[in-house]
Amino acid sequence: MQPKVVYGNAGVEGVNRWGWFIGHFITPEDDPRSTEMLEVKWAVHKAGESRTEWAVNNQAATLSILIDGEFRLQFEDREILLSREGDYVLWCAGVSHWWVAESDCTILTVRWPSKPGDSVELPGVSKS
Repeated sequence: MQPKVVYGNAGVEGVNRWGWFIGHFITPEDDPRSTEMLEVKWAVHKAGESRTEWAVNNQAATLSILIDGEFRLQFEDREILLSREGDYVLWCAGVSHWWVAESDCTILTVRWPSKPGDSVELPGVSKS
């Protein structure tokens, strides 16, 4: 029987999935955290940590919310620095991006929908 209430620790549960703890990739499928509706990630980054390649989600929109620290995201047409608790950025499917932790920081990210293979790196695209 599927539980009606689930509790845990996002940092612990996402450790083997780069911080992602809700989404299509959770097993068993009758776990309430297993869903194709959205994905949720709790990420703790050290200063200087970065995604080194441009990446894009072909189907999913993404919302990243700063819990603490400073986190910079680069998009094709702008750069955004999340620096105050609660700062956020939302981008639509098809928008290329990369990021760098400017200081030790914690980010909560929600992506919807949750589809296998949707997040892809774009090798060969230069960071201008």
